[in-house]
Amino acid sequence: MNRYDLVVVGAGIHGAGVAQAAAAAGHSVLILEKGSPADGTSSRSSKLIHGGLRYLESGQFHLVRESLLERTLMLRNAPDLVHLVPFYIPVYRGTRRRPWQLRIGLSLYAVLGGFGPGTSFGSVPRSQWDQLDGLDTQDLDAVLVYHDGQTDDAALTRAIVRSAVQLGAEIAAPAEFIAAELEPAGALVTYSVSNQTRSCQAHVLVNAAGPWATQVLERVIPRQQPAAIELVQGTHIVIQGGTHRGVYYVEAPQDGRAVFVMPWHGHTLVGTTETAFRGKPDDVRPLPEEVAYLEAIVRRYFPRYRSDEPLAMLDSFAGLRVLPAAKGGAFGRSRETLLEVDRADRPRVLTIYGGKLTGWRAAAEQTLQRLESALPAARARADTRELPLKPD
Repeated sequence: MNRYDLVVVGAGIHGAGVAQAAAAAGHSVLILEKGSPADGTSSRSSKLIHGGLRYLESGQFHLVRESLLERTLMLRNAPDLVHLVPFYIPVYRGTRRRPWQLRIGLSLYAVLGGFGPGTSFGSVPRSQWDQLDGLDTQDLDAVLVYHDGQTDDAALTRAIVRSAVQLGAEIAAPAEFIAAELEPAGALVTYSVSNQTRSCQAHVLVNAAGPWATQVLERVIPRQQPAAIELVQGTHIVIQGGTHRGVYYVEAPQDGRAVFVMPWHGHTLVGTTETAFRGKPDDVRPLPEEVAYLEAIVRRYFPRYRSDEPLAMLDSFAGLRVLPAAKGGAFGRSRETLLEVDRADRPRVLTIYGGKLTGWRAAAEQTLQRLESALPAARARADTRELPLKPD
C-alpha cells in the first residue's frame, strides 16, 4: 500500500497550492481530483489577482497587505500568467464613494503594498474621457485610475499543479474520494480511479474541496463536524464587444456594490453577484435575476448597450464562495482563509474554507505550518516564493 505525507482532495487553486508547497518542502503528496484541475470555482472567478481595494471598507487590512505582497510575487514568478492592467473608477454625481474617499483608500492601498509595482494611482484628465471605451460621461465628476493584476484563473491553477508534479507530487484525476478512516497517526484513504478502488495511507488528509468540503467531511470516519459556513453564488456574463483600455470598477446603481467590467479574450466580462446559495454545489447555475442585474450595470455605464435589443451574451457562468456564516450581506464578511483541524496536536484532517484566488500561496504555507506537528521531517526541494509558473 502506498504511503503519503499528505493526500489532498481537490485540485482547485488551494489544493494545487498546498500540493506545491508540500512537495517543495520535500513531502510526498497525492492529489485526488474528481474532474480536472480548476474545474470548479477556480475557473469561475473574476480572473483578478488583486489586493482587494474594497476590503479596506470592512477593515480587512491584513488580508489586503497579504494579497498585495502575493500579487508582487506572482508578477515576478508568473509574468506570462499574471499582468498588471489599469483599473478605472468612474465617479458620478450620485456615486456613493466620493473622489476624496477613493483617494484616501488608494493611498492606503499603496502603503499596504509597500509602494511596490502597481501601487501608484492618479486621475484621468477630462480631455481623455472619450477614450474610455464609450464610458458614459454625463454627470461624470472624476475618473480615478490605478493598477491591479489580471489572470486566467484556470491556467494559473493548472500551472501550479504542474509545478507540484515537477516537484514530485502525484495526481489522480479523474478520481473519486470514497472515504477516509482516521487512525492514531493518520488516515486510511480509499478512492477510485477508472472504477478501480484503491487505498493508501496518509499522515494528513487535506480537504481542499471548496464548496464540496462538507461533502468530503461526511465521508470521514469518525464523522467530522463542519465549520459554520455559507455558500454565496457569484455569477459573471461575457458579452460581445470588447473593452480595451482596462478594467472598469463601477458601483452597481441597484445596491452600491462594486462590480467589474473588464476585457476578456476580445470581449467583455462583467461580474460578480453575491447571492445566497442553497442546494448541491454541482447544481450551481447563473440565475435570470443575476444576469439581468449585470446587464443593467453594463447599460448604465456604457450607452452603446442601451438599445431595446438584448445584449449579445456569449457566455455566463457561476461559482461558489465559501464564507463564514453570519447575519447580513456577504459584502463585509471576512475573506480570510479558515483552516479547521480534527485535533490541535498532530492533526489528521485539515479542511480549508474560503480564501481568495490571490492568496493561494500564502494559504498553502499557512496550511503546512498548521500541519508541522503531524508531518515527518523532510528536506526542502524549493521555496515557493521563488518558483516560476508557466502557462500550458
